[in-house]
Amino acid sequence: MICSKRLRAAVLVLAAAFSSVVVAQQEAENDFAAILSNLEVHGFYEIRSGYRLRKDKYEKDMSIMEQRLQFALSSYIDWADFKAKGDIIGDMVTEQAEFDLREAYMFTMPLDFMDLKIGRQILTWGTGDLVFINDMFPKDWQSFFIGRDTEYLKAPSDAVKLSMFSKWANLDIVYTPQFDSDRFINGERISYWNSNLGRLAGQDAIQHTDKPSRWFRDDEIAVRLYKNINSYELALYGYRGYWKSPGGQNAAATQAIFPDLNVYGASVRGDVGKGIGNMEFGYYESDDDRSGKNGNINNSELRFLAGYVQEIGKDFTAGLQYYVEYMTDYSQYKDSSPSGLTRDRDRHLVTVRLTKLLINQNLRCSLFTYFSPSDKDVYMRPNVNYKVSDNLAVEAGANIFFGDYPSTFFGQFRNDTNLYTALRYSF
Repeated sequence: MICSKRLRAAVLVLAAAFSSVVVAQQEAENDFAAILSNLEVHGFYEIRSGYRLRKDKYEKDMSIMEQRLQFALSSYIDWADFKAKGDIIGDMVTEQAEFDLREAYMFTMPLDFMDLKIGRQILTWGTGDLVFINDMFPKDWQSFFIGRDTEYLKAPSDAVKLSMFSKWANLDIVYTPQFDSDRFINGERISYWNSNLGRLAGQDAIQHTDKPSRWFRDDEIAVRLYKNINSYELALYGYRGYWKSPGGQNAAATQAIFPDLNVYGASVRGDVGKGIGNMEFGYYESDDDRSGKNGNINNSELRFLAGYVQEIGKDFTAGLQYYVEYMTDYSQYKDSSPSGLTRDRDRHLVTVRLTKLLINQNLRCSLFTYFSPSDKDVYMRPNVNYKVSDNLAVEAGANIFFGDYPSTFFGQFRNDTNLYTALRYSF
């Protein structure tokens, strides 16, 4: 009798388990069918070419010469949205073809006050216009300087983003299980100042790095707490991870490294007069060298940004920003650095953006200029984009660098000055 009861119980358990599997399989099949039925496909095909306007003996004359085909897939089911975006690139400068997965994530709302996004995604926050303090998500500086579309300045992150909302404040938490660095300048496409050689370098001295790459150990976490009060957005930020671009070198000076970094910051943005103003602050704590005595690791810094943008005429907008980097423990830095290779304590930067829309807003003319009075260098980004039709657009622009010294941030790129054109068909 006892055996028969146990047998019946076991049969019931197996039947329930089998039923659950069948139901789960049926639900999965229904979800997959819904994803296919709701699938949308967009993208573009683009040809982009550019040449250097100055001779650079370390790089090719072509700054950019590529064809790009992008596919963006999106769909949804009752409980989640899905998106994938990737670029197929034929690059004549590197003479290679590659696939760049820009996005591949799932978005869901597990609770009424909570959003969750999991996967490869483009992340951004902060108040700066092409100037970043608390935005510690990866950037693609190489794309920015050779003439790709500005959207490619933001590189993707493989992360989990949790957002929670309440009447008191909103909270964003981004966890990246494996460190995502910037796509930084290393000499492959753009020449740069090599401090070890004491000169400009490029393909003759590709920068080698020792990048943290262990899953769940070399990870990053970024936090933003923000709230809207009247017409102002106030935010607090925190970050624990690494310098996003190389922030030092090993003792033998054979590899660039990414030292530990903590960032604490705040920002405010809102109406000021007829325009919008913003202020942002960040403290960069170089966690591997808090005393500033290690000359092979970036010193800690204070960073400050103030900006203002206003429409000063019909379809004519102007923006102005002032940015400062202030090195802490400067005397220790000078004592630990080789003679003659020290930088100034302060780096000042002014940016000006001018944008004019013409021909029923189909023609956009813009000029973005960086000027550093402390480094005595300039970076100008003129751009003209004309929307021929809903699908077709043509573009021309330039990346122009000036500098009195080859070791300053923009001055090192003066031989990388380039002119580019592009044709894009969207579908």
